Amino acid sequence: MENQPKLNSSKEIIAFLAERFPLCFSAEDEARPLKIGVFQDLVERLQEENLSKMQLRAALRLYTSSWRYLYSVKVGAQRIDLDGNACGELEQQHIDHARLQLEEAKERVRAQRAERNAKKRDSTGAELHPPRPSSKNPVARREGVTAANKRKLRPQQARQSRAVSKEESQPLYALVTDISKLNIDQEIKVRAGKSLMVATVLEIAKNGVRVQLSSGLAMIVRAEHLQF
Repeated sequence: MENQPKLNSSKEIIAFLAERFPLCFSAEDEARPLKIGVFQDLVERLQEENLSKMQLRAALRLYTSSWRYLYSVKVGAQRIDLDGNACGELEQQHIDHARLQLEEAKERVRAQRAERNAKKRDSTGAELHPPRPSSKNPVARREGVTAANKRKLRPQQARQSRAVSKEESQPLYALVTDISKLNIDQEIKVRAGKSLMVATVLEIAKNGVRVQLSSGLAMIVRAEHLQF
């Protein structure tokens, strides 16, 4: 169509598809599972549009990886074609795959949020360990502390100081500086903010290491977030 504006982004294409096929696609509302082979149907129905197969494939990939679409892939849901006609119930393997993708996406968001919070605390100079509740030492908060109270507090403060110094002097873990030295099935730890999660190495790639958490979730992690 000559009057059809050129669509440059996948989001623009999804909005166009939702307008062109409203019974199949949704730009913002709850999504519905798509028919297997819907890509080829789109190619045939949009031959006169200014869209390439590469653009359509990228838009479909973005649409089907969104959280609202993954939530729609559930037991009892029906796949639909471009006209909204039911095309059969979802298979269990597709439901399981969608659940896994959703959990991996949520785990990435949690890890990114924890990393941003850690960087924010570091940049503002905030203490890594929050101070103990002052209610345990109400005497120390008052300006009129008596000499007797000071003597009572000193042994406790000294013990706390020695405990902290001993804890800080003992490293809890070692950073992974060279992923090539890792082995498949090796147990390592994944850092998410201040938390450490036990994981097993599944695959070593150039852009990171694919690990499996103790919960069964698999994900790709960069070397700086791995520890022995």
